[in-house]
Amino acid sequence: MDATIVPEVQKHYPVLLKEIISIISPQYGGTFIDCTFGQGGYSKKILDFENTKVIALDRDIESESKAYQIKNQFEDRFLFKNIKFSQLNNLKLKNENVKGVIFDLGYSYVQIKDPKKGLSFESKGNLNMQMGLNNYSAEDVINKLEEKELDKIFKFFGEEKESKFIARNIIKERSKKKIDTQTLVEIIENTKRKKNYKVHSATKVFQALRILVNREISELIIGLINATKVLKKDGVLAVVTFHSLEDKIVKYFFKSLSEKKSISRYAPITEQPETLLKLTKKKPIVPSDDEIKENSPSRSAKLRYAIKKKDFYDFETDILDQFRNLIEIENFGNKLWKKSS
Repeated sequence: MDATIVPEVQKHYPVLLKEIISIISPQYGGTFIDCTFGQGGYSKKILDFENTKVIALDRDIESESKAYQIKNQFEDRFLFKNIKFSQLNNLKLKNENVKGVIFDLGYSYVQIKDPKKGLSFESKGNLNMQMGLNNYSAEDVINKLEEKELDKIFKFFGEEKESKFIARNIIKERSKKKIDTQTLVEIIENTKRKKNYKVHSATKVFQALRILVNREISELIIGLINATKVLKKDGVLAVVTFHSLEDKIVKYFFKSLSEKKSISRYAPITEQPETLLKLTKKKPIVPSDDEIKENSPSRSAKLRYAIKKKDFYDFETDILDQFRNLIEIENFGNKLWKKSS
């Protein structure tokens, strides 16, 4: 996952860059973790400030070439790791003053247009959608999972209202032949009873498949937990989301760790446990009109951030229980992993 850019001009636009820099304050130095390196927009801007260091992560090995360019320029101040951001707690950070952790959950033009990745419904050939370090593809999902499982995936991950009918028609069609990208698009278009001419008919189903294949629900949840652990006191956790499901998870996580939970409604405030995070804004920051004009895909971006109030590593959160239903749906893919291993 990385920053969204304008398809027409193929130029890289790190979304809400000015706002991110203002929030994390790299002018005061410190180590920053860019969890979604992509084309390196955030990392390079942070490194423009003296006394900063960036540890960049990306599951997409294609990002490595861009990382080499930045490494050559900034040398020891930059480190790149080809890992999932859920694994950031495995980094050796004992001596690092981690002042900010950044997530940008969008996809780049380069990734969307890469035919090998098969992220777009405009792609030709096999369904893929693997961003790197995956165990199965979208082709496996469409051609092997059961009808009721496909229905739930489309309904909950894509918020597709006609999920049941699309799943049913996929099962019918795959009994005749293996389903590829174009066949899936045709099934969806022929199934949808109401056409939305502003949004392509296949958008929601493709979003759902991408979320499942890359296990984006559990990746985000574990990533948020581990990011909060490695942050130092007064460090900032900033997350840019692009669809409602991501935003719902981030919003709940921040809220659950920033609101005081009284041990008793009769207990005095002084006896209530202190919260781990502090929110200075409850509503998300969104792109300006000027940014949307320059980079139209940024219109769906939402930036939420929180400040860590205590230098505390271990903490309790119920976020996994809160979204257990989604994780169970995500786990439908486990049977595909077992079959291919």
